[in-house]
Amino acid sequence: MPTRTLLLAAPRGFCAGVDRAIDIVDMALQVHGAPIYVRHEIVHNRHVVDDLRRKGAIFTDDLAEVPRGSVVIFSAHGVSPAIRREAAERGLRALDATCPLVTKVHLEALRYAREGYSIVLIGHRDHVEVAGTMGEAPEAITICESVADIEALDLPDPDRVAYITQTTLSLDDVRAMVEALRKRYPKVKEPTKDDICYATQNRQNAVKAMASRVQTVLVVGAPASSNANRLVDVAHSLGKASYLIESADDIDDAWLVGDVGLTAGASTPEHVVQACVARIQSAGDFAVEEFRLVEERIMFPLPGELLAVAQERGVAVRAGNERAAERAMGEFRITKH
Repeated sequence: MPTRTLLLAAPRGFCAGVDRAIDIVDMALQVHGAPIYVRHEIVHNRHVVDDLRRKGAIFTDDLAEVPRGSVVIFSAHGVSPAIRREAAERGLRALDATCPLVTKVHLEALRYAREGYSIVLIGHRDHVEVAGTMGEAPEAITICESVADIEALDLPDPDRVAYITQTTLSLDDVRAMVEALRKRYPKVKEPTKDDICYATQNRQNAVKAMASRVQTVLVVGAPASSNANRLVDVAHSLGKASYLIESADDIDDAWLVGDVGLTAGASTPEHVVQACVARIQSAGDFAVEEFRLVEERIMFPLPGELLAVAQERGVAVRAGNERAAERAMGEFRITKH
């Protein structure tokens, strides 16, 4: 009989925004043929990026490297208006894989700026998502990474302050910063709905709930993945030994003390998670048990213009996306007409 338990957190891995972004690159390759250019890594995961690269995707941070007339895809993290203008000026055919939840934050930034608010953007200034959001209204936005940054603010009109956040932050860190912001600017305008994405919330909540049953938490994700790093932070804040790994090869047997919890950032493929499960089982007598907190059923539609070309050329939509595709095509026809 197994003497220890490996708790496999659920939900884990791919979120709807990541699924959508990968599907856009896959379908673009089928519809337009290789090469397809992608500005920045489509998501922060080398397994995903390497797989798409093998299929013919070329990743770049510089649109000057993309030949005129080529198809270019904007990553799930979003881009600034300046990048969109550059793509248009270079005659590129742009497809937008920005997560709809990131787009929501961009639209909030635009609205607040037009209404004359000073905008506090809570996030990591070196993260690509924050760079894209900042580009919407650079003259109005101030990035804050900590409570100390909030306390050092000196905004022109204390009565016209609003805040937005990077979508992949720690809920606890954001909460502390928002409390400091409310204290400093009591009339601060808040998003109508939290900017932290549902998948980030669910994965963090699952780690919090799972932590009481394990001694060690392993998070499968990339070093550049903000949401994966926040999962490590959440586990660590609860007194658990926590480690970020990219693959099964990164697992050290010395970490596997007592019962173990395993989760994955929102950009991690399930096959990588399962390889980690097999690696842990090979290192000890573990019974695998799923720890399910909630069921995620959210799906974001693919771009209507891509689906229209796919339909013309007989390219099938991936199983499970049919209803989302129907909605997108309906919206595309309405917009087009």
